[in-house]
Amino acid sequence: MASAIWIKIYILIPNILYLNRPNWAVFLCLNMKYRQLTKEQFLELHKEFAEFLATQQIDVKEWEIIKKDKPSMAEEELNIFSDVVWENVLTKAEYLEHISDNHINLFKCTSKEIIRIYIQLNDKTKSFLNDSDFQWFLNNPMDDRIEYFKASKKYKKERNIEVFKLIEMGSSISKGKLFKTMAQLIG
Repeated sequence: MASAIWIKIYILIPNILYLNRPNWAVFLCLNMKYRQLTKEQFLELHKEFAEFLATQQIDVKEWEIIKKDKPSMAEEELNIFSDVVWENVLTKAEYLEHISDNHINLFKCTSKEIIRIYIQLNDKTKSFLNDSDFQWFLNNPMDDRIEYFKASKKYKKERNIEVFKLIEMGSSISKGKLFKTMAQLIG
């Protein structure tokens, strides 16, 4: 167990093993549920990360020492913070979209199932990625060159894991405006 890293934190997240210790909670991170945030994402969340470290009684000075002297512990802290952030973001995510040249995938992620609207553009001279062609699509949604498919499926795994996989495959979180418009259009 020499390579195991004990981390004192005050929140319980999935894939964390709780161990009874007097006066404080100790957790052993077994593995990451999602993936580590990118450097850019960490930079954007630097304030939240500082607050996260503070919950573990780690200040800036101590964090610098940990990064220098205990890189594996620093990496573990980054992993735990990443999972906490992803869990929060994925739980709040209701709509996703993935747009490519000739296809649009729109998803509504409810608590029980994913509803998918798939739009196919059957015109090689147009692209959903081109602003004017996309505007043409919005103005002419019933054009014969556009096909719509709608389906739903219950989650096979945990909801957030499936939403995460869609994001990793290129989908982005949206407010659902296009999904709602297309859902009304195709019924």
